[in-house]
Amino acid sequence: MDEIKKILKYASLFRGLNETQLTRVAEIAQSEQYNVKDMIFSQDSPGDKMYIIGNGQVEVRVQDTSGQSHSAIFLGQGQVFGEMALLDQGNRSASVIAAQNNTVVYSIPGAAFTALCQQDTGIGYVMMRNIALDLSFKIRHQNYDI
Repeated sequence: MDEIKKILKYASLFRGLNETQLTRVAEIAQSEQYNVKDMIFSQDSPGDKMYIIGNGQVEVRVQDTSGQSHSAIFLGQGQVFGEMALLDQGNRSASVIAAQNNTVVYSIPGAAFTALCQQDTGIGYVMMRNIALDLSFKIRHQNYDI
């Protein structure tokens, strides 16, 4: 659990949480390991958890209306993906694939995250504020040239 706490402490999405709150989030995180080209999740699949990259790199790929898949961005240690699913429980807007061998991600199930936020509204407030700031940044800096 110490490894995930270190990652959470430096991930912008968790900025503002105290040590006790970070521990509570770490307790619901589950470690998953992938090798290069392993699919973590695919576009349009149900969104039921978010992920924090502990080690390695992932590629986010988006399929356009013609069915072509394009690389949108690469993410590395401490970055978060899949967080929109915690807000709207919608289907995935992109596919995420491991870009390196031994890529470690920590998943946080949506149901466990919601229960934790209901138990500790301070965690819920900080996390929702940070998710909103992160999504706002991504929208403002989105590359429209696919």
